[in-house]
Amino acid sequence: MKIIHILFLFTFISFTVCHASVNDFCVADLKAPISNSGYPCKPVASVTSDDFVFHGLVAGSTNNSFKLGVTYASVSNFPALNGLGITAMRVDIEEGGLAPMHTHPGATELIIMVQGELTAGFVTPTSTYSKALKPGDLFVVPPGMMHYVLNTGKGKVTAYVAFSSEKPSIQTLDLLLFGNNLPSDLVAKTTFLDLDQVKKLKAKFKGSG
Repeated sequence: MKIIHILFLFTFISFTVCHASVNDFCVADLKAPISNSGYPCKPVASVTSDDFVFHGLVAGSTNNSFKLGVTYASVSNFPALNGLGITAMRVDIEEGGLAPMHTHPGATELIIMVQGELTAGFVTPTSTYSKALKPGDLFVVPPGMMHYVLNTGKGKVTAYVAFSSEKPSIQTLDLLLFGNNLPSDLVAKTTFLDLDQVKKLKAKFKGSG
C-alpha cells in the first residue's frame, strides 16, 4: 500500500512539473483578485508583444530631503514580471544627494551605473564594503545587508537597479528611527543620541513624540 502511495505522489509531482514547464511565462492579470501565490495569468491568446515592454523608467522627482528620485518597474505596473522574481528601478540623485542607510530583506540588489559618480557600500557586524562607482560599473548588495549610496561626484547621478524579488520590501533607518511616534527620550536612550538632536530629526522626518 505504501508503494502505491509513493508511486501516486511521484506521478502527481511529475505531472505538476511538466505542466509548469509548459507555461513559459505568466503575464499577470491585474484585474483578477490576487492570492497568496500571486496574480493569475492572462490567457495566452490575449498576450501581445506590448506586455513585455515597460516605458516608465523615467527620471523621478528629486525634490525631497535626500535629493533622490526613484521609479519602479514591478509586477504591479509591469505584469510580465509576474512569477519571474525580479524587479527593476531607476535612480536619479542630485549632486550632494543620497539614499540613506536601508535594507531590502530577502532581496539581492544589483546597481548598474549609467551617469556620474556614486559611492555605494554595505556594512556587516565586522566589516564595511564600499566603492566609488563610475558609468559601466556594477555593485552588488547581498540580501538583507544595511547599505547606502551617495552622489560623491559633480552633477547628477543616474543608475539602474535590479532586485531578485517581484516586490522587494525596504526598511530605511532614518524613517524607522525618526519618522515614527515613539517617544523622543526612548529613541535617544536606545540610540545614544542627544535628545535635542532626536527632536530635530523627528521634525525633519515628520515624526512625533
